Amino acid sequence: MVRIRSPFAPDAAEKLRAGDQVLITGALLTARDAAHKRIIEALDRGEKLPFDLVGQTIYYVGPSPARPGQVVGAAGPTTSGRMDSYTPRVLAAGVKAMIGKGKRTAAVREAIKKHRAVYLASIGGAGALISKTIKKAEVVAYEDLGTEAVRRLEVVDFPAIVINDAEGGDFYEEGKAKYRRAGV
Repeated sequence: MVRIRSPFAPDAAEKLRAGDQVLITGALLTARDAAHKRIIEALDRGEKLPFDLVGQTIYYVGPSPARPGQVVGAAGPTTSGRMDSYTPRVLAAGVKAMIGKGKRTAAVREAIKKHRAVYLASIGGAGALISKTIKKAEVVAYEDLGTEAVRRLEVVDFPAIVINDAEGGDFYEEGKAKYRRAGV
């Protein structure tokens, strides 16, 4: 298990390898489709965002409303492919890690290598369990998007697995290759 801090130090993402199990402590930004669209539109217009992307980890999640006494409700990952068309641009703006579920396109994997970043997967269907690692949540932009607003989450020991690394490693492909070698 590798313990990491977010936001990432400049070369921290480069040290991670596909298959590494990580526990993240620090700040994550949440953003799904609608928020990514607004982020890209603002960047394309040359506007300053209401949050810094450099070194950040974006978690593809729209947490459900919190029950009394909770910080957030269930906070399981969204399918990452929905953000693929936006991902090369946010990586170019300084994002170092993304958390979601599912495979990424070849273009995203190339952008991860180019910008020395990582893609992490979290466990789909375990949103209630994941929410226990979230200690604080605040909306930082696009409040009108409701659960899809950009939030800053403070997390302690948020579990994830490195799927795509800065060297081009792909844990999903490695797993399939291992399965084929086993002759199954």
